[in-house]
Parts: sequence; C-alpha cells; structure tokens
Amino acid sequence: MGDRLVDVYDALLFDLDGTVYRGGQAVPGAAAAVAAVRANRTAVRFVTNNASRSPQDVAAHLVGLGIDAEVDEVSTSAQAGAAVVAERLAPGDAVLVLGTAALAAEVTARGLVPVRTADAGPKAVLQGLSPDLAWRDLAEAALVIRSGALWVACNVDRTLPTERGLLPGNGALVHALVIATEREPVVAGKPAAPLMDESVRSAGAAHPLVVGDRLDTDIEGAVATGLDSLLVLTGVATARNVLEAPRQHRPTYLAADIRAVTETTDAVAIGPKPGWDVRVDGDRIRVEGAGDPLDLLRALCAARWALDGPVRLDAHPALAALGLTGSS
Repeated sequence: MGDRLVDVYDALLFDLDGTVYRGGQAVPGAAAAVAAVRANRTAVRFVTNNASRSPQDVAAHLVGLGIDAEVDEVSTSAQAGAAVVAERLAPGDAVLVLGTAALAAEVTARGLVPVRTADAGPKAVLQGLSPDLAWRDLAEAALVIRSGALWVACNVDRTLPTERGLLPGNGALVHALVIATEREPVVAGKPAAPLMDESVRSAGAAHPLVVGDRLDTDIEGAVATGLDSLLVLTGVATARNVLEAPRQHRPTYLAADIRAVTETTDAVAIGPKPGWDVRVDGDRIRVEGAGDPLDLLRALCAARWALDGPVRLDAHPALAALGLTGSS
C-alpha cells in the first residue's frame, strides 16, 4: 500500500486560505492533521500568499483556531515581496506600499522607507491585499508605475476563500492597475519562485510536499519548482478544474482535505483505483464500477490527462456527485 505522505516527505508546506482555514474558521480536521505531522517529527511550514497580516498575526490566528504554530514557521508573500524589492533598490529608498501596516513593516525591516503617495518620490510600488484599499491608493500607484518604477505584486490570486465564500483577491486589484498602466508586475508569491524557495530553505527540507487548494498558485508553484503536491478540495479548485487542468496545474495527489497527509501515497495518488473501470474509447471516457467518488476522480484525471482535446464523459451517478457531466 505504500508509506504515508507524512513519512515520505521531510516537510509539509501548507497553504492557509482555503487549505487550513477559511477566514475565521478552521477547515474540519486541520488541527488534527497538523498535530499528526508534528507527532511524526516532520517539519511544518505555513506558506501563504495573503500579504495582509504579519507572521506574528498569522501564527496567532492559527493558535486561536486550535492549530499549533510558531512565528518562524510562517512564510508570507509580504516577506517575499519586500525581499524582491530590497534586492533591486538601495537602502533608504522609498517604496509606495499598497497594503496593510504589516506589509509596510516588512518594507521597513528591509531597510527601505514605506510611503503612501507618489509625491514622496518612491522608487518602487509593492502591492498586497488590504480590505481598506481605495481608488485613491490605486491612483497614486498608477502614477508611480507609469513613471517607470519597479512594481512588485505580493501575489496575483484572483479570489480569497472565506467562510462567506470567494471574495476579490489581490490579483483582482493588480489587474486593475495592469489595465490602467499597461504594465505587468514582478510577482513574489506563488506560483513565482521567491516565496516557495524561502519556505523550503527555512524548513531545511530536501524533499518537501506542497499542500494547497489552488491550481494556479499552489500546484503551479510546486510544478515550477520541481516539488510534489497535494491538492485539497476545501477552497478554490473543483473536480472539473482538476480534471481539465493543463500540465502545469496537475497535482501529484488529490484529496478532500488535509487529513489526507496521514494517508498512504497509493491511496491519494492520481491513477487507476480499485472498484473503478475507467476506459478511453475514442473521444469518450467510459466509467463503470462503484466506490469512493474521489477515487473515481483520481482515475479520471489519469485518463483525461493522457489525452489531447475535449472528450465526453459517459453518464454515471458518481460523476454527478462530483459535478462532472458532459464534455471535459
């Protein structure tokens, strides 16, 4: 049956929003899953594209949800974004911050000066999510970006998973500036390398596993850096998303939630599964059998990813339960 994920990998890099929690609520089983990883003496890192809070606040939020966390186990896109800016500017240079006080603090920690207006002469714009961001803030940034200054986005997540549903993410606001300035930012967070590289380095990991809910950030970031990944269906990604995923968005493993880290690799790997007969017949995928619908999805992904072009799925009650009908 194979070893458990927690035994195979020397560090688990957990995404947060949509993976460990949704807003102010922990994902069911998250606390027990993280505790099991720690009990196994496997390194834990919480790797978040959300740049709105400091590592201290993130750790405190996790602890408040019953999930053990240390500040030095948290890696944020705010840290990665400030590091990217600092690499390209001189100490004491001004940086226009679009984001929270936590993001400004990361800029200060790198020896730079956070400012809020174009009149302060900033050499760069650093953009992260803030619930209080207004048109005037975007207008100041547009002036600086159009002047030719460096522009770094902490992340380009289009949406933010919360207990109320999906809300606009930093990427939605980044896109507004892309339209307004006809420029593209340097990206620090997932799927770009800076945040992922820093989390691996800080964990001292040689063989880490990325765990996340988004194909276009968590999984793409893992693929781009040559790491294995576990996709969980507690946040953004749906069964159809993963079935139709392009090569750069394809996870190694698939599960309902992060409790799967204590499952065996064979159980959650993409591929054929007992109880399900999934066959490709021309432009159709035929399904027979019964069992766990997620096992069916794992088998379907293996078959679908081997094909080029659209295919049709035969009717089966388990497909409807997964939200999968018709073409793919």
